[in-house]
Amino acid sequence: MSSRQCRALLISAAASNQGKTTVTAALARYFSQQGLRVRVFKSGPDFIDPMLLQQASGHAVYQLDLWMGSVEHVRALLYQAAGEADLILVEGVMGLFDGQPCSADISQTFGIPVLAVIDASAMAQTFGAIAHGLQSYRDKLPFAGVIANRVGSARHAAMLLPDNSNMRLYATLPGNAAYSLPSRHLGLLQASEVADIETRLDAAATALQWLHQDVPVVEFAAPATALPLARKLAGVRIAVARDAAFSFLYQANLDCLRELGAELVFFSPLHDAALPQGTDSVYLPGGYPELHLSTLQNNASMRAALYAHYHADKPMLAECGGMLYLLDSLTDQHGARGEMLGILPGHATMQQTLAALALQGVELAQGELRGHSFHYSTSDFSLAPVAHGTCPNGGALGEGVYQPRRLSASYIHFYFPSNPAACAQLFLP
Repeated sequence: MSSRQCRALLISAAASNQGKTTVTAALARYFSQQGLRVRVFKSGPDFIDPMLLQQASGHAVYQLDLWMGSVEHVRALLYQAAGEADLILVEGVMGLFDGQPCSADISQTFGIPVLAVIDASAMAQTFGAIAHGLQSYRDKLPFAGVIANRVGSARHAAMLLPDNSNMRLYATLPGNAAYSLPSRHLGLLQASEVADIETRLDAAATALQWLHQDVPVVEFAAPATALPLARKLAGVRIAVARDAAFSFLYQANLDCLRELGAELVFFSPLHDAALPQGTDSVYLPGGYPELHLSTLQNNASMRAALYAHYHADKPMLAECGGMLYLLDSLTDQHGARGEMLGILPGHATMQQTLAALALQGVELAQGELRGHSFHYSTSDFSLAPVAHGTCPNGGALGEGVYQPRRLSASYIHFYFPSNPAACAQLFLP
């Protein structure tokens, strides 16, 4: 296969809360309105930002993580997008150099120039110093320029870079509540929860002052030829929970299950009375069960269906919020308690502060799987884990994995492409 060329930018910043997601969404909507085919990616293991970016671009958003998915896996995702799009946008995670691997690593590995978002709301000329620092901190980092976010006026924007600066100001975006994105304890609200999300995205695209700079063209190398996955899940019907309480799903995970031969059917633990007919295996992803305690508790028929599925020794994978749903009870941040399924003996309580955030790799009998953990709850289990995760960055956090009967449950959100064969074993009847 030959390489493919496509215009591309990696949208990063000096820190979190600079407005990367708002700016990336504004860019995706702006260029889509110009008639360009835009594909957006998210750096790192994030679920919520991709939902907003998908809404803005009209296309599924995949995560790019060099550790969870490997360099070759990321190369394949970018190569495919380059064959379908006029413009690729990659939203970074945290600050440009934060974490290991970091957003700058993706930029350098694939030659995608950085477009740095800097919150200009409380500064003037110092804006240029921060821009210069981001550009020069690492040798040979491809760097396109900057976007000034939350500018107060045209005069304010004119103060940010000196006249003799060789730094390119690609765009400005004024600060305005009309297109700001509301948030909660795990990050931004999901796109489906923001009633006027389309109005906000259109307003952001309209407010964006794109200064007609050419977007760099990147040559994306073809990935190594990969053998097709063995269809180990051919004929297996997997019921995947997907609603307001359980929505943290990697598109790459769903693709992986389908490539393994599985048939996916979606259901709602909040609203459905039973599992889909013919269900062989169940996938309960993470989400916000703590925001729907009474509805989950009161859906007795669904609780009974999942309980029966488990006791019939049928496969089930439950991640983070999905695992909390399996416990005896869950208490939210305000002290309200809901009775859950009672499959896993234990209780969980939501905290006001972050309880865990880390990449996690875990060796199971089925094989090694990689993923990440991000939660505000603490849990008390009376069941011993079969394994603990380890953090590649040397962190002390080691999330437990519990495997009674055919259930696999953990705080870890697994990235199935990290080991499709092991993933297949979790769902195989």
